[in-house]
Amino acid sequence: MSLDDTLHVAGLVEDSIVDGDGFRFTIFVQGCKRRCPNCQNPETQPLEGGHEETLAELLQKIRLNPLLTGVTFSGGEPFLQCAPLAELAREIHAAGLDIWSYSGYTLEELQARHDKATDDLLAEVDVLVDGAYVEELRDLTLHFRGSSNQRVIDMNATRQQGKIVLLYED
Repeated sequence: MSLDDTLHVAGLVEDSIVDGDGFRFTIFVQGCKRRCPNCQNPETQPLEGGHEETLAELLQKIRLNPLLTGVTFSGGEPFLQCAPLAELAREIHAAGLDIWSYSGYTLEELQARHDKATDDLLAEVDVLVDGAYVEELRDLTLHFRGSSNQRVIDMNATRQQGKIVLLYED
C-alpha cells in the first residue's frame, strides 16, 4: 500500500463532535452490504457512487486542522476497505491522532474473518463502535451509537487485557 492508493469515499466531515470523543475528522466510506433498516446513512450503502480520494489527499486535509484530536472511519462499512484504511490509520497515528471506526459487524465477526487486511485495520483502531443498527433497540441517549446492541469498545484496553473492554457502559 502507498499513499497513492485510493479510498472510495461517500463524504467527509472535517470538524465533527458527534462521531467520537473530541474534535474529529470523519471519513464516510462508500459501500455497505448489511443494509440495516432505517440506517442513518442510507446514501452510503450502494457499492457504486461516492468518489475516489487518494490517501495522500485525505492526509493533507486532516493535517490542515491543528485542533483535531482524531479521525473517525464511518460509512458505509469501513471494513469493506480494510487495506487502504489501515495504511491511512498508520499515518494518522504517526501524526499523533487517534482512530475511531464504526462497523456493522461485531468485533467477534471481524476477528473470525482471519484476514490480514481486517486484522491490520483492527490493530490500528483505538475505539471500535461495533454491531448492526437495530431499529427496535434505538436509544438516542447512548454515547456515539444508535441502538443498545452496539458497543463502544476501547480497543487498546481490549488488546492489553485480552477481553472486551467497553469505553461506555451506558
